[in-house]
Amino acid sequence: MRLVVATRNEHKLRELRELLPDHELAPLPDGVRLPPETAETFEENALIKACAAARATAAAAIADDSGIAAAALGGRPGVRSARYAGEGASDEENLAKLLREVPLDGDRRVAYVCVIAYVDPEGEERLFEGRCEGTLAESPRGTGGFGYDPAFIADELDDGRTMAELDPREKGAISHRGRAAGALAAWLAESGRAAA
Repeated sequence: MRLVVATRNEHKLRELRELLPDHELAPLPDGVRLPPETAETFEENALIKACAAARATAAAAIADDSGIAAAALGGRPGVRSARYAGEGASDEENLAKLLREVPLDGDRRVAYVCVIAYVDPEGEERLFEGRCEGTLAESPRGTGGFGYDPAFIADELDDGRTMAELDPREKGAISHRGRAAGALAAWLAESGRAAA
């Protein structure tokens, strides 16, 4: 099935294409503007973006809103993960701020959360959530992935590697985005929406 992806993040688009190989994921056309992510939940932000893309393109659209929640910070940065160190901050700046704020001798538990919203031109809306629990590393390691991956050690791994040290297939099998995309793919298949 052809799906417009409501993102300008090339890393996210590439990862979603790897996670949904049976579907054609089209980039958001240049002229389409996405509304600001001002909602307080991942669900609301994902729906805002998917609805905007579906309206603008008259095509089925998906949008992902995701982030990291640190137990020591009461769940922050959460929906503000992409802007944690300020508007326009780089992945490295956001990660550095998180590593400064979570005490080395404190609660290092973190969770990745992802919600993928599906919206079609007829107005059908669906939400798919994925979570990955883990621990925050003391310092960044690895060159793969993006965002907070260099400091996220998933509970499923017993070798201490960060998400940025995994190959894409390993990461996709346990990541928050991989789990949400898997739920979306299963629903698309069950509801008879054809693959590309």
